[in-house]
Amino acid sequence: MATDRKTLWEQFLSPIVRSIVDEEAMLRLSRRIDWETEVQRRRNESIVYPDYYRTSNFHGIEGGYLTAGAAVSYDPITQYVLPPNEMWVRAGLIEAVRSKPRRILDLGCGTGSTTRLLKQAFSEATVIGLDLSPYMLVMANYQAVLAGSDIVWKHGNAEETGFDDESFDLISLSLLLHETPPDVSQRILNECFRLLKSGGEAIVLDGNQAALRQTPWLTNVFEEPYIQAYAEGSVGQWMQKVGFEAVETREHWWLHQVTRGVKPLVVRDFETSISGEGLAFA
Repeated sequence: MATDRKTLWEQFLSPIVRSIVDEEAMLRLSRRIDWETEVQRRRNESIVYPDYYRTSNFHGIEGGYLTAGAAVSYDPITQYVLPPNEMWVRAGLIEAVRSKPRRILDLGCGTGSTTRLLKQAFSEATVIGLDLSPYMLVMANYQAVLAGSDIVWKHGNAEETGFDDESFDLISLSLLLHETPPDVSQRILNECFRLLKSGGEAIVLDGNQAALRQTPWLTNVFEEPYIQAYAEGSVGQWMQKVGFEAVETREHWWLHQVTRGVKPLVVRDFETSISGEGLAFA
């Protein structure tokens, strides 16, 4: 909902970031890519964008992630707004993995920063990155080619990926759930449970919900329409709700958290409601 009150991001942080980021370099990068051709190559024409995704201007960008501008600017900006260091933060997800996965799915992969780390850590594994934005996937592939990373990219919806049951050993969700309404987050985690083999791991790296609740001004820093609802919830409880066991959340560099859950070897008959009611946990 639009208001006249500017966020802290608009008032203070955006001008600072703009003074640091090399906008000319971003423009040169954008001009090197034939966006029309590459997006068409990546786009799955059967995808219907959910209303929450299609209508949200994530990070204050008009059109959200469905623009070339979002894809080009994401990495240069994120390195400055993910304290204390973007790669240290993303490494927390890798460090939480306790298995040797052979098939890995990175949901909401964006430009592929975490996806590439997963491939680097598990070089023998098949790694797939899935995202709703074909623009982000174009940039993800561009960066992967530069890095020499053999990664499969798929345009798809994390709520309903189209992959077979029990087809992955590890599923990662990096900085995704704070950008989705809680009912959508619950459906995504339900999809993770379906896709994992028994004993498989789901690992979520995202904002520290406890810290966000204690410092509500942080939820006004960035243009994130669902971060307040995310802060009021519990990723651990969301995961338990769909059947994950051995669920644990640890604080990561204070502002972030890593939550890990395991699909049990014997899956019980959970009656999971994903209607969106009662999903805001204390």
